[in-house]
Amino acid sequence: MVTTVRHLGPNWYATVMGTAIVGTAGAALPVRLPGLRTLCAAFWALSLALLLALLAARALHWRHHRDQARTHLLDPATAPFYGCLAMALLAVGGGALTVGRDWIGVRAAVALDAVLFGAGTVVGLVAAVAVPYLMAVRHRVEAAQATPVWLLPLVAPMVSAALGPLLVPYLPAGQPRQTLLLACFALFGLSLLATFAMLPSVFGRLLTGGPLPLVLTPTLFLVLGPLGQSTTAVGNFAHFAPGVVSGPVGRGLAVLAVLYGVPVMGFALLWLALATAHLVRARRHGMRFAMTWWAFTFPVGTCATGAAALARHTDLVVYEVLACALYGVLVAAWTVVAAHTARGLLSGALLAAPRPAPRPAPSALRPATARTTSGAVR
Repeated sequence: MVTTVRHLGPNWYATVMGTAIVGTAGAALPVRLPGLRTLCAAFWALSLALLLALLAARALHWRHHRDQARTHLLDPATAPFYGCLAMALLAVGGGALTVGRDWIGVRAAVALDAVLFGAGTVVGLVAAVAVPYLMAVRHRVEAAQATPVWLLPLVAPMVSAALGPLLVPYLPAGQPRQTLLLACFALFGLSLLATFAMLPSVFGRLLTGGPLPLVLTPTLFLVLGPLGQSTTAVGNFAHFAPGVVSGPVGRGLAVLAVLYGVPVMGFALLWLALATAHLVRARRHGMRFAMTWWAFTFPVGTCATGAAALARHTDLVVYEVLACALYGVLVAAWTVVAAHTARGLLSGALLAAPRPAPRPAPSALRPATARTTSGAVR
């Protein structure tokens, strides 16, 4: 077991996020299908089991393979995935109050969410500062290396902003409720501005640097995360504001849910189409399964919850249909990705050491090798 977890990176927490969102997004749908709530609770229970297993495995990793853990922190391609730990904690905690309470009771669900929300928020804030700091002073990254993975530590506070309001009704009335709701609003602004600062680098790299490597193409869907999650957040602010904040603030949050959510969801659909086009191209060029495929799950799920929030605040059928359609895409994506992940775990391929880069050919052979390769391409 100790040897098995040596190459277990923080990106594995994406499995928890992607599984938990199937439950919470299903519960947020504007339709009530027989058995759907039970299925959502089952997905939440699975995400909780995955979280506990990964926390134990990662603890073994840090205890017995600190050299590898340090390598992950100093690797600009891996360090941003520490944001996934925060989002995994938050997603399971929010799911406890959304659907998990059906199985464990409201009191246990509130306690579990309070612990996971607090831990996830702290970890998310640390990652939002520490990872960009490491990128600036240790990683020495270049603009041409920008990928949507860079957004991961910056999105974690937005997940706190979206799920924190669920705890508001369980706090004493008055200052405690107002403080938590406005603290979530502050987290919303923190993450939103940081994302807006980073997103141009990602978009610019995509337009000027050409398509991403095949294995990273699925990460284009990560951009949907802050878009869908922020739309969900403003919808939750408006939903829980009555009785907590009054006057122009409460009315303003209700207006913000629509005036912010509608255009952002429009951009999310544009990006979804763009990412899908790149995905089709990558598949045609031989893209194979990798853990980056989990990017198809949580970000799409946040768009489903965002569309459901818009349906609730606008009463428009089009958003109800959109929420259901996105949820169908989420379930299909989870089914495919989970099956490939299980197959990779059973074969040991996903936990194996990364393949070493091929050694360069001797200088005397390079001209002939270059001609052969060029001929093969033609």
